[in-house]
Amino acid sequence: MNIVRVALDLPVPKLFDYLAPDCLESDIGRRVSVPFGKGSRTGVIVGLAAASEQPDAKLKAVTAILRDMPALPADWLALCEFCASYYHTPLGEVTSFALPPMLRRGKLPRIKKALRGALACLPSAIPVTQHAATPSTPAPAPVLPQLMAAQQSAVEAIFTTNGFHAMLLHGVTGSGKTEVYLRAIDRVLARGGQALMLVPEIALTPQLEGRVAARFPGANIVCANSGMTDAARARGFIEALGGRAEIVLGTRLAVFMPLPRLQLIIVDEEHDASFKQQEGLRYSARDVAVWRAHQLNIPIVLGSATPSLETFHHAQPRSAPATVQSQTSHATSPSRGGDSTAPQRVSGSLPGSAVGRCGGGASRYRMLELPERAVAEAMPIVRIVDTRREKLQEGLSAVLLAGLQQRLERGEQSLVFLNRRGYAPVLACPPCGWVSRCRRCAANLVVHLADQRLRCHHCGFEALIPRACPDCGNVDLLPFGRGTQRLEAMLAERFPAARVLRVDRDSASTPKKWQALLATIHAGEADILVGTQMLAKGHDFPLLTLVGAVGADAALFAADFRAPERLFAQLMQVGGRSGRADLPGEVLIQTEYPEHPLYRALVDHDYARFARTQLEERRIAGFPPFSFQAMLRAEARGIEQSLVFLSAARRAAEALAHGVTLYDPVPMRMQRLMTLERGQLLVESLSRPALQAFLAKWMETLYALKMPAGLRWHLDVDPLEF
Repeated sequence: MNIVRVALDLPVPKLFDYLAPDCLESDIGRRVSVPFGKGSRTGVIVGLAAASEQPDAKLKAVTAILRDMPALPADWLALCEFCASYYHTPLGEVTSFALPPMLRRGKLPRIKKALRGALACLPSAIPVTQHAATPSTPAPAPVLPQLMAAQQSAVEAIFTTNGFHAMLLHGVTGSGKTEVYLRAIDRVLARGGQALMLVPEIALTPQLEGRVAARFPGANIVCANSGMTDAARARGFIEALGGRAEIVLGTRLAVFMPLPRLQLIIVDEEHDASFKQQEGLRYSARDVAVWRAHQLNIPIVLGSATPSLETFHHAQPRSAPATVQSQTSHATSPSRGGDSTAPQRVSGSLPGSAVGRCGGGASRYRMLELPERAVAEAMPIVRIVDTRREKLQEGLSAVLLAGLQQRLERGEQSLVFLNRRGYAPVLACPPCGWVSRCRRCAANLVVHLADQRLRCHHCGFEALIPRACPDCGNVDLLPFGRGTQRLEAMLAERFPAARVLRVDRDSASTPKKWQALLATIHAGEADILVGTQMLAKGHDFPLLTLVGAVGADAALFAADFRAPERLFAQLMQVGGRSGRADLPGEVLIQTEYPEHPLYRALVDHDYARFARTQLEERRIAGFPPFSFQAMLRAEARGIEQSLVFLSAARRAAEALAHGVTLYDPVPMRMQRLMTLERGQLLVESLSRPALQAFLAKWMETLYALKMPAGLRWHLDVDPLEF
């Protein structure tokens, strides 16, 4: 009697057994349609069994084994099993998440009928859809730029050692990291291999695809991101599975693309928080990519001008191992949180997972340095503007305004960077104290003057701007603070002859609008750019010579211990947009704290000094990477329900808490989101294996806890949000 073990997309940590008399060993990894309850579901066969824990009479037969596409390979299933184990998420939810929506529903994208039957047994029959057409005249070979010595050394280092090795490619902005990636990909393609390159944002994919396509005109390049249609994502997945995709470019979900000849993984801007999924399967694509490279015994390159402190730490010589202690704490620590760079081996985990603690020996990663810009360009000069001594005009100093005027006169472009969209963060009534608050979230409604709306940037709720105060009837409502819309209006008034262009998620709300904005900038049809972090990375604007950063000080004193790291990365990245051609660049940072070490390190372009200072502070405080963390969160209609559940979870954990610290449940910093009240419980350990062993046991008790109706909970391993 053949029994198949099926992973179904359900929030329960178990597999489901079904009868499948005609199932073969080769069907492991295939999608399968099965009866479930009164309906049917599509799952993935992850194993076969001779017997089941369920009585034979209760076993149902599968409806159909879907042999219309190749089976998902063993290494793909192993990747999903690792994620299920490390992130403590049911395997069925992981496999469902890793598949494109169309495939997880049991469907296929539309292809030629004649090829449908051949698809399962002959993957190469899949039609090539991107960049694979053979031109009538061979495309001329692209002219390659001359590599600097550091770039050439980095390329050689990637292939010097056989098998798995992780490298941090640390290069200043404009140092030619992308060229190193392309040379490495070229070597992989020459050997008949496949390459996977991850980028943090959808907005960076089209320009990277264009550059890669120009370099490899005959290669089949497949993109993977959540902005694509279901059919396009499914086609790309099938091309990768069949071995037709030679280069896969994508955001974090691309880490799950099946690639039978994968020989190189690249994670660009590895420090970016966008690589961490914040809903459903809360995985870090960077960390999963490191594990996947280890599993496949291939190299991985993590690139950044401002590496995450965890990655930078892993590229330093290691100190002696820390001592693991068993602790139970009743302290509340709302700012404690965690991240990791390489998920480590846990009890019962898969062979090949990397093993590590907070401790000693040689560096885990190899550091590859690109200390200079790739062409004859000087680094931009960074100047600190002391706003305590400067009278500001709508938030801008006289020094910055003068710099904008100079660039206008020279026909150069400027960027005013403010990472806050909208017109103003809040609308208020001074006489009575009313403020525009979201009725669904513990947040203010942001003023969007362009369409006369108040919007919540967390849940999407919106309302018309009131003509008068809802509480007292006062008609003189005032917007407090400033966003990109307000800066845009002020600059347009101050410089009436200038072409002011705002670039944020409102003006670039669709890929088409985003590409149009970029085209306008590259064509020199904008003089002053007002932008958020959308413009901070991955862009080369030859005419841009001045960057002014405003409103940065708030991050210096944020409760999140990662805020300084993110601020430094933002400012260094956005500053790197200036002076990228033969025109010198300048960066003006407005601050009330000009002597702050973060700003002094920026002036000197000294990331390493900043990183070492931050790491020492984290070592003293016991923050990651010197500890490992997980966060249990709960949300319900009332905060009492959330905290009661978390308190019960904590009591259940106390008997299991060897080598871990349990903190008391507290409300989340943003307590209410989309009408639900949220609480959290932090768990921390000096040992990743100890934390993972504890979480595995704890999850069993959590699933058994009684919950009030409407309460939801989840576990976030290596959390970034608090």
